[in-house]
Amino acid sequence: MPEARVIPLSGGSSRHGSRGRAAGHSTGGRTTGGRTTPAGADDPAAVTSPDAPVSEHGPSPADVVVPEPISAAAAELALVWESGAEPGVDVPEWERRLADALAFLRRRITGDYEVDEFGFDPELTDTVLAAAFRPLYDRWFRVETRGLENIPDEGSALVVANHSGTIPLDAIMTNLAILDHHPRARHLRTLAADLVFDLPFLAPLARKAGNTLACNADAERLLRGGELVGVWPEGFKGIGKPFADRYKLQRFGRGGFVAAALRTGAPIVPCSIVGAEEAYPMLGNAKTIARLLGLPYLPVTPTFPLLGPLGLVPLPSKWIIEFGEPVPTEHLGAAAAEDPMLVFSLTDQVRETIQQTLYTLLMQRRSVFF
Repeated sequence: MPEARVIPLSGGSSRHGSRGRAAGHSTGGRTTGGRTTPAGADDPAAVTSPDAPVSEHGPSPADVVVPEPISAAAAELALVWESGAEPGVDVPEWERRLADALAFLRRRITGDYEVDEFGFDPELTDTVLAAAFRPLYDRWFRVETRGLENIPDEGSALVVANHSGTIPLDAIMTNLAILDHHPRARHLRTLAADLVFDLPFLAPLARKAGNTLACNADAERLLRGGELVGVWPEGFKGIGKPFADRYKLQRFGRGGFVAAALRTGAPIVPCSIVGAEEAYPMLGNAKTIARLLGLPYLPVTPTFPLLGPLGLVPLPSKWIIEFGEPVPTEHLGAAAAEDPMLVFSLTDQVRETIQQTLYTLLMQRRSVFF
């Protein structure tokens, strides 16, 4: 199977940009509506006229050359041609969806899609991976998102959030909140634990979804590339804490995320997540079995392992995700990353902002499940 093309990091990734690339890219010409326009096709005389005579079998797709910029009428004609309908006939929605699905499968089979140097596949993320979790976001957790205006429309930023819920659904829901509801539909590039990339099935999917190792080197490369980066500095201590300690933030590591933001001049956006703690209430930890399996913990919840596989279904808690005001770092300069007192102070400031916001959101939430 042909391999996908690798593209370098640019000024941030978003669904708007990725869909344009995912439609097909060619170094020998332009791509419009799934077809490649040969180089030098800017000559109006090269465009097939709608009134020109055609053969009894009609024009072939290879003969139809669409100039750029493409007009709305030309785009509609291309869509009609793809669906096989006659011009002027409305294409049913199911036919449009089927045409999109077939075009997607064709691109996957032929390798006509792009990944960046980290392995991020925006088309697969938008079309398949994000779609798999949208029912959880929209109907099960009924996520309410606030403060999206604090996420920049372009350029780098570091989103720092509390971590909880036994299984890292909070990271997935935060990604969906920005992808589906931010005006620029930006992708959040998550810094994930090493364990994620040690699991045989999960590791390649995590890479394709835009995740990378939680290390300063990768974080700084992404931020310098203008990406939106997400980090959950509590790590396993936050996500694996008992239900009795819910919404009590754990230690934020050594402030490595602050140092990465200082070196790149990226603003830090505090993010507070309510609802994840109740999705899988962790009542106990089977430490011995966890050690045998090489896991940091093995949770015991009200439904797992009592109900077996059904215990993996999360409880329908009510979620709120709030993005706070950005903390600027550019004015401090890259040299500030070498000042341990400043790094500690900024780390504590971000942590305290998230903690106080959590308390406020808990008071505003009417019920755990409503």
